[in-house]
Amino acid sequence: MPLIYQLGECLNELEDAQIWLAHKTPTVFITNSAEAREVLDLAGIVYDGEIQLEKVGFCKMETQQECMAGTLYIPKLSDVLGERYQVMFFVNRYNIVIVDDGNFSRRLVKRIKRKRTNQGETKERFIYNFIAEFMSRDLELLAQYEKKLLRMEDEVMHGDIEDFQSELMPMRRKLLILRGYYDEIMDACKELEDNENNFFAKKQLKYFGTLSDRADRLMGRTIHLLDYAQQVKDAYQAQIDAKQNSNMQFLTVISTIFFPLTLITGWYGMNFQNMPELANGYPGVIILSLIVVGICIFIFKKKDIF
Repeated sequence: MPLIYQLGECLNELEDAQIWLAHKTPTVFITNSAEAREVLDLAGIVYDGEIQLEKVGFCKMETQQECMAGTLYIPKLSDVLGERYQVMFFVNRYNIVIVDDGNFSRRLVKRIKRKRTNQGETKERFIYNFIAEFMSRDLELLAQYEKKLLRMEDEVMHGDIEDFQSELMPMRRKLLILRGYYDEIMDACKELEDNENNFFAKKQLKYFGTLSDRADRLMGRTIHLLDYAQQVKDAYQAQIDAKQNSNMQFLTVISTIFFPLTLITGWYGMNFQNMPELANGYPGVIILSLIVVGICIFIFKKKDIF
C-alpha cells in the first residue's frame, strides 16, 4: 500500500486513501513501481511514458501536457562509485506521486517530519524540502575530500608518495560523478522553475531557484576540487620526475667514472708483444685508474653534481 501524506503545516500521514478522496487536499503519495499506475490514477495524474526504475540513469525533469515527470539518480554518499538510488516522481496541479522500490524516499520524508518546522505546506515547499534533504550532506562530503587532498599534498611535499595513485584515482572518479550529478540536478530545478504548465504558484518558484543555486555552488566546489586534485597530481608527478632524474644522474656519474677505466683496462688487456708495461705494468695501471677516478670525482664535486 502507498504511503499518503496530506500537505499542510505538517505532513499528516493518512491510513486510508478514502480520507484523501473525501477532502481533496494537496497530497503526496509514495509507492513502488508495481502499484505506480494505480496510484497515479488515484492521484489524477496522466503519464504517457513507462515506469521502469531500473532504467533510471540520470536526474531530469520532463514536462508533459497533463503532468511533470522527473527521475532522480542519486549517488550514495557512503559509496559514490557504487549503486545509486533510483526514484521517479510526478506532479500535477494538486498532487505529487513518488515511485521508489526502496526505503530511500520514505526515510527522507521521516527526516523532513523530524527536522523541519515547515514540512511542506505547499507542493513547492515539499519538493524543496525533499530535494534539499538528500543534498544536505553533500557539502560535508566535499569538505572531507578537500581535507584528504590537503593531507595528500602535504605527504607529497614531504616525499611520502606511497599508495598515492590508489588514493587519488578513486577520488577523482567520485568527483567527476558528483560534478555530473549536480549539473543534472541544477537543470532539473531550472525546469521546475520554468513552470511551463503553471502547476506552481509564481510566488513559490523561489524555492526551485534556491535549489538550482545550491546545486550550482556544489558543482562549482566539485570543479574546484577536481582542479586541486590535478594540482596535487602534478606535484606528485614532479616528485616522481625529480626522483627519476636523481637516479639517472647517479647512473650517469657511475658510467662516467667507469668509462675511462674500461678504456684503460681494454687497452692494457690486449697484451701486445712490444708493450713496455707488459712485464711490470700492473701497479702502474692501478695507479693510473685511481688518478682517473680522483679527477672525475673532483670535477663532479666542483660542478655540484656529486
